[in-house]
Amino acid sequence: MARFTDRVAIVTGGGSGLGRATAHRLASEGANVAVVDLARDAAEKVAAEIAETGGTARAVAADVSDPKSTSAAVEEAAGGLGRPQVLVNCAGIGGFSHTLDESYERWSAIIGVNLTGTFLMCQAILPHLLDGGGAIVNVASNAGLMGQPYSAAYCASKGGVVNLTKALAVEYVKRGVRVNAVAPGGMNTPMIAGFTMPEGVNLKEFAKVTSPLGYSEPEEIAGLIAYMASDDARYMVGSVVSMDGGITA
Repeated sequence: MARFTDRVAIVTGGGSGLGRATAHRLASEGANVAVVDLARDAAEKVAAEIAETGGTARAVAADVSDPKSTSAAVEEAAGGLGRPQVLVNCAGIGGFSHTLDESYERWSAIIGVNLTGTFLMCQAILPHLLDGGGAIVNVASNAGLMGQPYSAAYCASKGGVVNLTKALAVEYVKRGVRVNAVAPGGMNTPMIAGFTMPEGVNLKEFAKVTSPLGYSEPEEIAGLIAYMASDDARYMVGSVVSMDGGITA
């Protein structure tokens, strides 16, 4: 398939995990990809990987929680690759903590990257998408659709992404911009591998948010994202698609 030939896609968090898998998937279908990540070396590595397979990619360093940085990242991508037509917001952070012990700084960081960062990237790219159409796919989480213990900040941030997606979808559907979200469960990514449990936690408390299928691979979620961003999903607007091994079934 070549559903993105001559289209420009921006993928945040593109240096690792789901972002990396998504950047590779879109590039494999013909997209020219801006790999956006806070870590420039990680973004450059993924861009080089794409180039080695015959694709076109550009590494862009950006802090998605900062409005000046997001605006500059979109303009750099547009200047180097052309008008962006696809945005995938994969950048995210998280972790477990007793709510009583959660610091304001950590709360603010999680909200800043996951929710505010998604908003800022959408806001920065909209002028380009409104000039000819396009699609946004936000990465929410099953944690944004249901309660998950020791995850107040993460659940709040991803719940915000769910309704941000719906709000943008209804605002811009008549102007040629489709906005949707995918809500994964656990994935085999560096982020989840780095999580540690708070002291005294009983893992049985996580039974309801654990799939009998285990974790997904990021490439599986990237396949769904590619569909949602493509013209095949023309009639998908404001959808939040769970892909979590049946957790929210």
